[in-house]
Amino acid sequence: MRSRAMIVALTGGLATGKSAVAERFEELGVPVIDADVVTRRLVEPGMPALAEIVEAFGDDVLDNQGRLDRARMRKRIFGHAPDRIKLEAILHPRVRDEMQAFAASSDAPYVVFVIPLLVETHQAAQMDRVIVVDAPRTLQMTRAQHRDGGRQETIAAIIDSQATRADRLAVADTVLENTEDLATLRERVDALHRECLALADRWNSVKESRNGRARTGPTENR
Repeated sequence: MRSRAMIVALTGGLATGKSAVAERFEELGVPVIDADVVTRRLVEPGMPALAEIVEAFGDDVLDNQGRLDRARMRKRIFGHAPDRIKLEAILHPRVRDEMQAFAASSDAPYVVFVIPLLVETHQAAQMDRVIVVDAPRTLQMTRAQHRDGGRQETIAAIIDSQATRADRLAVADTVLENTEDLATLRERVDALHRECLALADRWNSVKESRNGRARTGPTENR
């Protein structure tokens, strides 16, 4: 009996379309868990992680309702590695444990882990397959500004603070290009779903690489 479902990681840079891809997987009946959603739940009032953050950073990271002031926290760790590393040490192990428990409890052929910082947190090798949603930088900036507003300089700084496009592509088993319309993207996700089902069907019995990841070799969905 298998110990858990096959884990497919979904990652990509700012405004590449990860949320739209994850939503389509959910519509197809695939269990999806998002690292950002788990993180937000872990820092709710009364949670041990929030208490540890306050102990490490002080009460000024809380808002007037006793909740984590996420904007203030982001500003504090942005560009300041010691604080970022301190925060990651508190949150990342908890997030990983919850996501692994999600996979272990699922009866589905495979589950999708949405992990925006997959490369930055060095988790790619722990996944059974990695899908990278990709788009050119100019398109990322256009979409981010349309979605969130903000200055071009701010958006560029966020993109620059993330893993490079080349680093993400280097860990990809599948590159899902999102440069066209939503209908095209959804069609490509449908094709990926069929591929992942086939991989999951033989995941327990076939080891296609020396580290046991479920591979058919890198593919591109264009």
